[in-house]
Amino acid sequence: MNTLEAKIVIETALLCAQQPMPVAELRRLFADEVSAETVRALLDELRDDWRGRGVRLVSLATGWRFQTAPEMAPFLERLHPEKPPKYSRAVLETLAIIAYRQPVTRGDIEEIRGVTVSSQIVRALEERGWIEVIGHKDVIGRPALFGTTRQFLDDLGLRALSELPSLESPDAPAAMAALEQQMAGFAAQVDGEAASDDEAAGEPLPEQAFATAEGERSDPEPESTHLSESTRQP
Repeated sequence: MNTLEAKIVIETALLCAQQPMPVAELRRLFADEVSAETVRALLDELRDDWRGRGVRLVSLATGWRFQTAPEMAPFLERLHPEKPPKYSRAVLETLAIIAYRQPVTRGDIEEIRGVTVSSQIVRALEERGWIEVIGHKDVIGRPALFGTTRQFLDDLGLRALSELPSLESPDAPAAMAALEQQMAGFAAQVDGEAASDDEAAGEPLPEQAFATAEGERSDPEPESTHLSESTRQP
């Protein structure tokens, strides 16, 4: 099989895939007879081939997938004109705090928001696959430490946490809008209980609430000083 044929096979597999496909899985298409370096090179070629089209090949946290270009959204929405269910601001704030300040405890989130965090909000975010318990803080009671998942990155079209825009950057409003759009699908599940949180929350959170120290946010596992022996599973 030549490289052109191999590229066609990879393209077909990605177009048919339900989830992002990592390089290791793509190599199985060729019984591992094609090296990882060759697969990556072919993926780069495919990404260039699809550049400028309505569908693009992108690299995400868990692998490669085809997805529609953002500028196509206004046209595609005409096929499904119904409005997505309105979600609670409390849900968005909770997820944003975890994304930008992880690892955090429920108490940390409550301290930043100034109100109690609904158990239903945390459970809904866990069931959606966007947050998970990544350890326990070494203090009395050993509260759970929450962090975002690779699914969270995939759904936002990101490869790593470092690609989250700074809240001080011009891209911040667009990033939060994208986050809101992704959340719309499951928000109806949590609107009831979270509504009371919204009323108590008062003014929107200041950007400093999510900010970390320079260079503090990173993609590797949280520092061991924050975690007990119960840490993120590989």
